Amino acid sequence: MIDSHCHLDFDHYNGRRNDVVAAAKLAGVHTIINIGVDLATSRRSVELAERFDNIFATVGVHPHDSKTLDDANFEAIKELAGHKKVKAIGEIGLDFYRDHSPRDVQRRAFARQLELAIDLEMPVVIHTREAFRDTVDIVKPYTQALEGGVFHCFPGDIDQAQEVFDLGFHISVGGTITYKKSTSAVMVAQVPLERVLLETDAPFLTPVPFRGKTNSPAYIPYVCRRLAELHNSSADEVERITDINTQKLFRLVDTFGG
Repeated sequence: MIDSHCHLDFDHYNGRRNDVVAAAKLAGVHTIINIGVDLATSRRSVELAERFDNIFATVGVHPHDSKTLDDANFEAIKELAGHKKVKAIGEIGLDFYRDHSPRDVQRRAFARQLELAIDLEMPVVIHTREAFRDTVDIVKPYTQALEGGVFHCFPGDIDQAQEVFDLGFHISVGGTITYKKSTSAVMVAQVPLERVLLETDAPFLTPVPFRGKTNSPAYIPYVCRRLAELHNSSADEVERITDINTQKLFRLVDTFGG
């Protein structure tokens, strides 16, 4: 099983990262992708990937931090992207819910990083919140040149999911599909499993029955089992399909053969 999106470099895991990674492995999680959200976390993601055989990294600047993407930081991200264990540019995109960076700044940073992904022939990890239409409008002109990507923790409905698929992208789902009255669960029950990745977004969005606690890659099986229920399938089959999806998108080697 693969956790396609988490943040093990965050302070929530200080002093216990070894235990968290070991617990994930015991839970059947053979591969973890740690996601950068700014220059500092991108560096830490690469450091984690160097430290653990089963962790890979992405590098990029989240829309919250778009205002930090000056020329120097852009060049530093580009240099980090050359590391052999960096598999995508991300987490990038637009967030008009919190507006921590001005919207025009977010748009410019997003487009610049999409262009970087094209230059480096890498997929992208996209964050969108309260900005779906703007996000699609920015991505669309680049899709023919991009090496694919994923709209992570996808917040949209079935029609919006189809728009993402029409772009040639995947969606990923996490703990929210285990929540009561989850609109994400309604949406993902209707989409083909071949377009879905599993994620935790740890330390956030902890699945039931651990909701309220710090999330962990070890909890990804709960997401997998819920997705299987929604598709009237087996957890083994959902694991097989979503693993293949993730490995193809990020050009991964199945580290532990799980």
